Amino acid sequence: MRSVTLVVLAAMGMAAAAPVTAGAADIAVPFDAAAQAGLPRASVTFNDHGKAVQCEGVWLIDLVARAGVPVGEAVRGPALATVIIADAADGYRAVFSLGEIDRKLGAVPVLVADRCGGVSLGEAAGPLRLVVPGDGRAARSVRQLRRVTARQVTN
Repeated sequence: MRSVTLVVLAAMGMAAAAPVTAGAADIAVPFDAAAQAGLPRASVTFNDHGKAVQCEGVWLIDLVARAGVPVGEAVRGPALATVIIADAADGYRAVFSLGEIDRKLGAVPVLVADRCGGVSLGEAAGPLRLVVPGDGRAARSVRQLRRVTARQVTN
């Protein structure tokens, strides 16, 4: 097993987290066309390096739910220690807590976008990217999305 250390932003006023061990409890969150089939499409506008950009896609929380991760009223107790890890082709990574993106708790909208500015995403950004419209800057809007994993944080 490999150990991954989560970095918790000091700006959030939280202490550093304990190491997180990747293992059998990881849940791969599919986000391909088959996983997106039948999910409601959404459109958001976000700030991409000072420019307002409109993107379309499906909500990350819907894909997480489809993968079997608890959502809604089931996000309590141990489920509150679940993180969603989004990895890009170049190794870039962003982490969200399940409670943060769940509609009944934090309700932070995170879109898995396949179109921005009215066109399919090109090679530089796509074919899929995360879009977090409420963020002040696009640091968590992961381009060239390659893997999404749900992991329960344990000591």
